[in-house]
Amino acid sequence: MSLITGQNFIGGQRRADGSIIVKSVDASTGETLPYSFHQATPQEIDDAARAAACAFPAYRSLSAVKRADFLDAVAEELDALDAEFIELVCRETALPAARIQGERARTSGQMRLLANVLRRGDFYGARIDRALPQRKPLPRSDIRQYRTAVGPVAVFGASNFPLAFSTAGGDTASALAAGCPVVFKAHSGHMATAEQVANAILRAAESCGMPAGVFNMIYGTGVGEALVKHPLIKAVGFTGSLKGGRALCDMAAARPEPIPVFAEMSSINPVLILPEALANRAEIIAKELVASVVQGCGQFCTNPGLVIGIRSEAFSAFQASVATLINDQPAQTMLNVGTLRSYNDGLQHLHAHPDIVHLAGSKQQGNQAQPQLFKADISLLLEGAEILQEEIFGPTSIFVEVADRVQLNAALNALHGQLTATLIGEPDELLEFAELTALLELKVGRILINGYPTGVEVCDSMVHGGPYPATSDSRGTSVGTLAIDRFLRPVCLQNYPDSLLPDALKDANPLNILRLVDGYPSRDTL
Repeated sequence: MSLITGQNFIGGQRRADGSIIVKSVDASTGETLPYSFHQATPQEIDDAARAAACAFPAYRSLSAVKRADFLDAVAEELDALDAEFIELVCRETALPAARIQGERARTSGQMRLLANVLRRGDFYGARIDRALPQRKPLPRSDIRQYRTAVGPVAVFGASNFPLAFSTAGGDTASALAAGCPVVFKAHSGHMATAEQVANAILRAAESCGMPAGVFNMIYGTGVGEALVKHPLIKAVGFTGSLKGGRALCDMAAARPEPIPVFAEMSSINPVLILPEALANRAEIIAKELVASVVQGCGQFCTNPGLVIGIRSEAFSAFQASVATLINDQPAQTMLNVGTLRSYNDGLQHLHAHPDIVHLAGSKQQGNQAQPQLFKADISLLLEGAEILQEEIFGPTSIFVEVADRVQLNAALNALHGQLTATLIGEPDELLEFAELTALLELKVGRILINGYPTGVEVCDSMVHGGPYPATSDSRGTSVGTLAIDRFLRPVCLQNYPDSLLPDALKDANPLNILRLVDGYPSRDTL
């Protein structure tokens, strides 16, 4: 493991100009770790953005294959991080070693998957409409389109995924794949981890001959605002709270040149349990549901925070079974003191509401989170009460009973935007309730049948996004290969000689990619 210096990464160099020192903490004990991190000064923030902007022309002009080789090299460096690194991440996050090892594999896997996207070339979105000089009444020029990088991207590290959604996580990987240099804001909860991963990225950049400034990283509290407002930053990637994401969106929109913020923010991920499934396998569903609620101390953006069922004796019995299982679950250490404080605040709001009943869970005490279970009156959802729409980040869930199928549909219509929704049902009743899919498609980015939302596969088809407030832009995803789309924009070239066209649009199709030519998919030369 490399020496931890606590210095900012700017233009391929290390900088520690500022006098403000921030410290890393052992998440389990609260002990201050022996590392000092230098908060970036305004000048260092400016220099980091300028370094990324300086690297942009050369980096975006590299062939997709060379960028793919860079991503693969990053993946290799991540996989090579040793047991001492795993131990460090565990200390900063209180997450178990097996979770960190799995998350590291996911992080390197994301890099390799996006490298494959670059090599196959579909991200270009190449379109060619050849000239029609004889067309009447007016001829058509030769018009060609492809997609190119938007420019330097600011990425904010997430608290709950110190690897997969942080320094070399999905936002960084997709920005680098698109051809965008990155300025990364390290999360205060795992700064030592961030430095070790940043070192891995820079080793890969140097071995692949990437331009200095392709990846930069800054530390500190309050430095994000200056980064988002910097005129050379062209897009932002963020995973975190609704409050934090909305603040960044507002800052970016208020700039003289507004820029997009791709923020994943808040989701309660409803689970709908249909009657026949409940009748056939209530005990199994109860165990699976509780396992999903408490997995990772509930610190997932896909944690099932709302469980909806049609009122019946079976559903009442099911709630009692889940309550018993919740009472049997042990307390767990959360990522940091701030996360535990937010969890406790959310629970207090639920306890204080007259239309919400506490069903299970020991009283919160000490520095660990106790799993909890509540039941809310359906009127809260139907009347638009915000308390049921607000994510409680931790191991808790809320039951809601609906009177019938009509009220179930009304409840779904009342939901805000979500990352996921889950349908638990038998094959015949899923057909009977087929209209639920159409309703949920308006509300969520991913719909699951007979599964649980905790666990997001990294693949071409995955959507990890959804309507506001799940994300700030429901047209994108932060997981899967379409994540690259967020940092690309279309460019049209008209009447260009073949010699000046990018390879993706040349007549000979030297990249051998699938293109839309005069309205038809083709790999042919022209």
